[in-house]
Amino acid sequence: MRIVIVGMGKLGYAIAELLSKEEYEVVAVDRDAERLEAVKNTLDALTIMANGASPVTMNDVDVRGADLLIAVTDSDETNMVACSLAKKHRIHHTVARIRDVNLMSEAGAYLKKSFDIDLMLNPELITAREIYRILMTPAALDVEDFASGKVRLFEAKVRKDSKLANVPLKDLKIPPKVLAGMIFRDHQMIIPHGDDRLLPGDNAYFIGDPEAVTNFSQNFVRREARKLERVMIIGAGRTGRSLAPMLDKAGVQVKIIEKDRARSELVASSLSNGIAICGDGTSIDLLTEEDVKNADVVVCLTEDDKLNLMLALLAKHLGARETVVRVARAEYVSLMEKVGVDIALSARLLSASEVLAFVRRGGVVAVSLLEGAKAEAVEVIVQERAPVTGRPLKEVRLPRECLVCAYVRNGQAFIPNGDSVLRTGDRAVLFVQTQHAQQVMKYFKG
Repeated sequence: MRIVIVGMGKLGYAIAELLSKEEYEVVAVDRDAERLEAVKNTLDALTIMANGASPVTMNDVDVRGADLLIAVTDSDETNMVACSLAKKHRIHHTVARIRDVNLMSEAGAYLKKSFDIDLMLNPELITAREIYRILMTPAALDVEDFASGKVRLFEAKVRKDSKLANVPLKDLKIPPKVLAGMIFRDHQMIIPHGDDRLLPGDNAYFIGDPEAVTNFSQNFVRREARKLERVMIIGAGRTGRSLAPMLDKAGVQVKIIEKDRARSELVASSLSNGIAICGDGTSIDLLTEEDVKNADVVVCLTEDDKLNLMLALLAKHLGARETVVRVARAEYVSLMEKVGVDIALSARLLSASEVLAFVRRGGVVAVSLLEGAKAEAVEVIVQERAPVTGRPLKEVRLPRECLVCAYVRNGQAFIPNGDSVLRTGDRAVLFVQTQHAQQVMKYFKG
């Protein structure tokens, strides 16, 4: 499959890196020679220095007739034009980055139809929604819903004082509708069995019925934890302006700090009860004056990764209970968590997950990249005549790096065992190591 990516900024590079590792034929297009040089030196990809929204570029022999075009420049208009031109030059599918939230919400259907866009990406909105889901689920490092909300994934850090630590999984009272699906320990993925134990510091992933998972998640909530009531957000960029109204509507007291007056006024107009403060979020005096010590969560959303880290550590020092940091570089996630940040999210990986699900298609409904893209949670519709159908899972001999952790049939979710048999049309949710994902998907495709 040949995939053309227009725009080799941070998001474009992250998508190109992910797709090239999966051995897709990647063509990178940009007008910036330095960006293309970085691609040449690090990725297995063809580079073209050109205007991605030009008919001349679309007529290039390496672009025309490609399977997919992904336009992720900083200009919404350029991305829309590139997608429209792509379809006219026999490129089968298109993805466009649309950063204007209002444009997506008010004219999304029109844009898709008029500019022949198959998938629209808004990284800032995707990140805001992810942070909102996590904040509304106590103790969660990550929360994902699959199969139209019939299956929920919950990730949590195992604390030293956890009553679940150091006990064989077979001896834990895990509800029958919940499965301990995966453990990440020392950067290694573990598919757990009955004799395995959760150890302090592990990232544990549980999956199953949403209500059962939510109830079970209370085991990871600190005794002194309070209900989420007060959230301070530092940075009123697109992500901050999307997140603040979500929390405000949920009845959370929101206080957002932004030094740019225009942004402050813009976000203030979207809040019913929350407040926006025009000021410097790095000021200890301002943070103290705005009572950061009593914030349940401080969310750092500036456009500078290093500044976000500093702000999170400062907020912790001043007494904030928890911190959430948005980072651009995925490799910073584990580092930030090691030095005291409670939750670090990579906006690029969240967007890349949606692109990856679209690229794979063939029954793949959703992909969630976990642990810096070392592992994935994948929702796939079992295809007719797929190798996995009609046989007990224990006889299918799936790769060791894969676990079928749930499936949905006729609207009902099930936790499978070795005797379970998948049928055509079932929605299966899998844990799989990213490097083996392509191999595993073959078992579920016709």
